[in-house]
Amino acid sequence: MTEQIKGRIHSVETFGTVDGPGIRFIVFMQGCPLRCIYCHNRDTWDAKGGKEVTVDQILEELQGYMEFIKFSGGGITVTGGEPTLQAKFVTELFKRCKEIGVHTALDTSGFVDIDKVEELLSYTDLILLDIKQAINEKHKVITGVSNSKIQTFARHVSDKGIPIWIRYVLVPGYTDGQDDLTAAADFIGQLNHVEKIDVLPYHSMGEYKWDNLGEKYILHGVESPGAEQVENAKKILESKMKKDSK
Repeated sequence: MTEQIKGRIHSVETFGTVDGPGIRFIVFMQGCPLRCIYCHNRDTWDAKGGKEVTVDQILEELQGYMEFIKFSGGGITVTGGEPTLQAKFVTELFKRCKEIGVHTALDTSGFVDIDKVEELLSYTDLILLDIKQAINEKHKVITGVSNSKIQTFARHVSDKGIPIWIRYVLVPGYTDGQDDLTAAADFIGQLNHVEKIDVLPYHSMGEYKWDNLGEKYILHGVESPGAEQVENAKKILESKMKKDSK
């Protein structure tokens, strides 16, 4: 018997409704190369954390929800952490999902070398792309890394014709300035097949995870942006979105 590829996951969510179309079976992978200062899944950073599973184990659990997934036009979403860190595992999982007619969505920051995910992308129906910050120096402050690799990934996905949903976290003082939003809108305007832009208001609900790990949460006390701010940001980000990209 061929040895199965194993992956490390943090957890699963069985009735997700915001991470792709329909009802989603969501797998949270363990490990992340970014160090986002507002991360609400701080406990997924450690690549050696979580639990080890096989693709068969994930599919076995998925089967219990197939009726709801099929009826709603849903599927499976793999997120994290950063799922591309375990590209071989996710590739095999998505390949098997396509064999049984399950829609696949990859929720990623895009911080990965293209050659490591080329096969994975061939089994990916939707990319949920997290744009942290379009201005490189500010991106480094927020995440600890440059955004050049991320932008290369986004353009590659765009060229391949894979549908993209953009996610942009609106963080007061970090991503909500006019220059921040204009730069992000300019970049989004370069991409094809962007079907949707979600502006997610910053929240501090994950702060306790930092506390539990004995780490300082530098955004302590920062309040969430209001609905009007979120709507204004969404209008700016959508202003250069290609109308025929769907």
